[in-house]
Amino acid sequence: MDKSERLQQTRLNQLVNTYGLPRLIITGFLIFLFIMAPVAGADFPTQITNVLNRFGWNAVLVLAMVPMVHSGCGLNFGIPLGILAGLLGATLSIQFGFTGALSFVMAIVISTPFAILFGGGYGALLNKIKGGEMMVATYVGFSSVSFMCIMWLMIPYTHPSIVMAYTGVGLRNMFSLDNFYANVLSDFLKIDLNPIDVNLVIPTGSLLFIALLCFLMWAFLHTKTGTAMTAVGSNPTFAKASGINVDRIRMLSVILSTWLGAVGILVYQQGFGFVQLYMAPFNMAIPAVAAILIGGASVNKASIGNVVIGTILFQGLVTMTPTVINSLIHIDISEVIRVIVSNGMVVYALTRKTEGGK
Repeated sequence: MDKSERLQQTRLNQLVNTYGLPRLIITGFLIFLFIMAPVAGADFPTQITNVLNRFGWNAVLVLAMVPMVHSGCGLNFGIPLGILAGLLGATLSIQFGFTGALSFVMAIVISTPFAILFGGGYGALLNKIKGGEMMVATYVGFSSVSFMCIMWLMIPYTHPSIVMAYTGVGLRNMFSLDNFYANVLSDFLKIDLNPIDVNLVIPTGSLLFIALLCFLMWAFLHTKTGTAMTAVGSNPTFAKASGINVDRIRMLSVILSTWLGAVGILVYQQGFGFVQLYMAPFNMAIPAVAAILIGGASVNKASIGNVVIGTILFQGLVTMTPTVINSLIHIDISEVIRVIVSNGMVVYALTRKTEGGK
């Protein structure tokens, strides 16, 4: 083996060690699906649009995992608390009569105090059970969703667009955002190539909003407080000896994660076009956890790159696999395939969580 071959082999080994062999395989499979899409008869630009849309819907929810991981609180299985704060912001924004882009802004504003309140209580609980955060977080997330199933029926909403039509009491399980903030980000500065017969739409506004939040998170993690948060997650004993209030930093990370969860569900809703209540938040936590793990994070280390890579890989496979297989066999089993692929990635991700994300 000559010098150039050894150099190439070294670079390949570095890539595998840095990026991780499993993610290389998943990335290769996703690229293979993109190549097979036009071969199978699926419209390639449409598939790109679908992947970009799903990335835009879900990336903020995945980003919400980062603060708690950095502080050593683990993966945020309690993100339904943040989602519930966002749902309260969404429904109250509509109840108060806001429409259009203003309803989206007001939903974020209204959800913020709920996120602080929920996150503060959640953080105080996690500070009392250090070492068992993820187990308790799962219970908190699931129990809070069940509790809100009762509250959605009891809170005295009156807006006709969201209350049950046949009783006028309690909220509907699902309602449209067409008259409110549907696609408020997706349609902002969007690039639509349909007029030139290319079925490609780039949701520029959603991507810019995600980029802004990612940049703000990156900048925060490089501040004094963000550095303290990382120190607490890496070595809480050393951080305490250095004069850092460990419990306060942990609580701050939980509140920040909860708030990002609230914003994340609002971003998801504007792209999806509907609000789903009651048991729907159950289905949001595990895919977000799986995505960041697939992106290379672990229970004590996560980066913005892990968020972007993981969301693209997870949502890309969930989107592309059923489309390509349906086009090949001409049988509509897309939902079955989507469930198999998404749950398979969840199982894979959770089995890798103790291996540093590799």
